[in-house]
Amino acid sequence: MDGSVIGDDAARKRGRKQQRPDPQESPVAEFAWRLCELKAAAGDPSYDRMRGEFGAVASKSALSAAARGKDLPSWETAWEFVRCLAVGVLGQDEEAVRREWLLHWESARTAKQPEPPEQVEPESVEPDPVEPVRRRWLKWLVAGAAAVAVVAGAVWFWWPEARPIPGDASLMLSETVPDGTEFPVRETFVKTWEVRNVGREPWDGRYLAQVFREGDAACTAPQRVSVGAVPPGETAALAVPVFTGDRPGRCKIAWKMVDEDGRQYFPEDLRPVFFDIQIGS
Repeated sequence: MDGSVIGDDAARKRGRKQQRPDPQESPVAEFAWRLCELKAAAGDPSYDRMRGEFGAVASKSALSAAARGKDLPSWETAWEFVRCLAVGVLGQDEEAVRREWLLHWESARTAKQPEPPEQVEPESVEPDPVEPVRRRWLKWLVAGAAAVAVVAGAVWFWWPEARPIPGDASLMLSETVPDGTEFPVRETFVKTWEVRNVGREPWDGRYLAQVFREGDAACTAPQRVSVGAVPPGETAALAVPVFTGDRPGRCKIAWKMVDEDGRQYFPEDLRPVFFDIQIGS
């Protein structure tokens, strides 16, 4: 990588510079601080440039949120942040970088969060003669709050939950059929991804659904396959059968995790799983 590319980037940046998190605040903030340190070492490129020029497969908002230190990003987002800078810009060894940052990420994910401050009991005071009036007002306020809660509950029931769900996280451990593998026409094979539920949400009623395909070959694969029941901490082997078809060329098909209605669980934060093969005659 040309050193001038790194050095000139900061001069071309516009807008307000993102404030770094305090690493003493929490393990999540410390992880985000490490990301900011890496970004600075790589010349402090913009998030648009990280995506467009350096190939980070994550949204601009996801990359920016990862460096703010409020919530721990998914491993996939964190790795895209690190990979495009440490490997793509600084030229470090990809496998060594992955091991090092996975340890940082796991440490932040499993670290005990700071305990809330201890509540101090108020001192006893003399009875207040206005207290009965206050109690009546309090009853009216409670009644009003109850009505609001009923309405809010109805809205919540009909309004879809936010995605990604807080505490929901996925980590791909391995996969079969490396990219670029060649297959003959009219051949059948199975692509498998080994995925771990590294979050706090159990996976139930989830599916892998096709989100896009590329290439001129006529290969086919299921539009949707079941993920199965995967409790937190457990690993699942997600497999799709593929038929190469009768037309040579390239075939790439990608899937993302969805619910029964097709809504994605990780709409921006998690890159798709996919296979990318070549089909010969």
